[in-house]
Amino acid sequence: MDKIVKSIIDFRNDRGWENNDKPENLAKSIIIEAAELLENYQWGPDHADLVNVKEELADVIIYSIAMAYDLGFDIEKMIQEKLVKNAVKYPVKK
Repeated sequence: MDKIVKSIIDFRNDRGWENNDKPENLAKSIIIEAAELLENYQWGPDHADLVNVKEELADVIIYSIAMAYDLGFDIEKMIQEKLVKNAVKYPVKK
């Protein structure tokens, strides 16, 4: 995980974009990219362009990782904590 986070942050910083990457802007970018992802399914799953789905999903993940990094969140810990919380909220039905 550390390697991919470093790659994302280095890519951004090498281009001087870190000054624009405020949490508000990153949150907006996540929603914009998520909408572009959703466009693939506007007319149903049979119309999805899977190459574009992969690219838009990557954009959502990249912006999300950048936002988590900038806010000082431990990404792995954050995900694990949310999975634990979700397990309580949505227990396995037997």
